[in-house]
Amino acid sequence: MARVLIAGESWINASTDFKGYDAFPHAQLEVGATPLIEALEAEGHEVTHLPSHAVATDFPETLEKLGAYDVVVLSDIGANSLLLHPQVFAQGRPFPNRIKLLAEWVRQGGGLAMAGGYLSFQGFQAKADYHGTAVEAVLPVDILPYDDREECPEGVSGELTGEAHEVTAGLEARWPALLGYQRLTAKPDATVLATVESRPLLAVRTEGAGRTLAFASDISPHWAPAEFVEWKGYRRLFHQAVTWLAGSAA
Repeated sequence: MARVLIAGESWINASTDFKGYDAFPHAQLEVGATPLIEALEAEGHEVTHLPSHAVATDFPETLEKLGAYDVVVLSDIGANSLLLHPQVFAQGRPFPNRIKLLAEWVRQGGGLAMAGGYLSFQGFQAKADYHGTAVEAVLPVDILPYDDREECPEGVSGELTGEAHEVTAGLEARWPALLGYQRLTAKPDATVLATVESRPLLAVRTEGAGRTLAFASDISPHWAPAEFVEWKGYRRLFHQAVTWLAGSAA
């Protein structure tokens, strides 16, 4: 089984309740990674979740530390959180470039996945900002330079392309509806395993000794509604994805 690091897929909600003359501010940590964590752990994978607020400080900054994992999943976490360690942002001192480090780790045999969301690929108002980075260079898709979200409140279904691959083995051809995705373009040497509205939904690629995967939609709400998360194929899909990404290490 694979050792998996999931980075991101959490957020802090801050709001204020106004009750007459009095106001009550409050904040709460929300974790969207739970369905994926539970699915992977149920299959025996060892999962470490690094919530979004801890990525800047705690994401591995050396190849040796990344080597503790077989697979890294970036989900709804922008490039700035990997680039701007507090040592850089607050103190103006150099620190390893973890975007470039991830790409080198992949080329040496690591498995990298990116899942869609408002701070994935290019993201909401282009704030995820992975276009033109070393991470984009190793992924199986090219990323638009501007906001790449496709909101689909009516629901759209992913469909297998018919390519035989261990990531999608045993999955039904048509998937439960999703509520949005990222508009991505497959690299010429990528293998597109599923599409949504004729665009890549799931694609894989090898890079050096490593493997990469792009899933253009979400692993949790709002783009992944309950029908998708509770679908029996959800657990199979991401178990097989992580197993393939880990390669012989799994």
